[in-house]
Amino acid sequence: MTFQNSFAGKRVLVTGGLGFIGSTLAYRLVELNAIVTLVDSLIPDYGGNLFNIHGIEDKVKVNISDVRDISSMNYLVQGQDYVFNLAGTLSHTDSMKDPFTDLNINCVAQLSILESCRKHNPGVKILFAGTRGQYGKADYLPVDEKHLMHPTDVNGINNIAGERYHILYNNVYGIRACSLRLTNTFGPRHQMKHHRQGIINWFIRQILEGQKVKIFGDGKQIRDTNYVDDVVEAMLMAMESDKTNGEAFNIGHNPINLKDIVEQMIQIHGSGSYEIVPFPPDSKSIEIGDYIADYSKFSKATGWIPKVKLSEGIRNTFQYYKKNKQYYW
Repeated sequence: MTFQNSFAGKRVLVTGGLGFIGSTLAYRLVELNAIVTLVDSLIPDYGGNLFNIHGIEDKVKVNISDVRDISSMNYLVQGQDYVFNLAGTLSHTDSMKDPFTDLNINCVAQLSILESCRKHNPGVKILFAGTRGQYGKADYLPVDEKHLMHPTDVNGINNIAGERYHILYNNVYGIRACSLRLTNTFGPRHQMKHHRQGIINWFIRQILEGQKVKIFGDGKQIRDTNYVDDVVEAMLMAMESDKTNGEAFNIGHNPINLKDIVEQMIQIHGSGSYEIVPFPPDSKSIEIGDYIADYSKFSKATGWIPKVKLSEGIRNTFQYYKKNKQYYW
């Protein structure tokens, strides 16, 4: 889709805009001639990286600020047509070790952003980035949006609350809002310093460095995977359509077990090895088992169909980090 009429000349705010998905979205919005403001706290380890907007630095406005800063958000939401609300902590294990930081960013700050919109820009449309972690261990597969939510970690609980605030403000205050529940998004511009925000990119780093990849458990746990370009396209379609207002949707594609994905990576890279190791205790207690998303509700609402094959996405990601390793390691 072109989206040209939807975003050209429109003022767009992206929270978490120097992060992995936010910066990839920024490139796409610049292509579509939107007027883009990126907000990012650049907190170390969270994934924000100025190199992520290399080549479009002069085409976007960057505001180094924290979504927990109410005064900043009150100012930044003013005059915006769209807010892609992607700022949040993603780590399941970190949320168990430091639950209050997770609460403040994924829950309290979300409510405060919505309050800023209610008071200063009630005509805006806002998209929330949710997570498959909201469901916890699957009762059945594939998981649809009617599946009960019984998360295994603090991050999942706080994301449920963050999402529900958005839907509530849609229903009560008429601030158009929707949520996409993302799963294992991978690709270029993802932080590569640790594994706590996405295991797929971490496998790629280990293979590039010639390390033996460690796969926890038996390696047979299935995950849905989405290449970042497909996720960005989903976000644009969700933002553009009135059918998404007040709704939450699953996003997914390419279900595969971890052992098979590592073997495919090794084959594409041309070298590498792996070993199956027991779960560390802090990971085992919050492991969700198999997860496959039913994303038919979103496809019916918007026409979104993921296009990037897993092998193509892996190849693109390897190429990006081989070329730009110095900015991510």
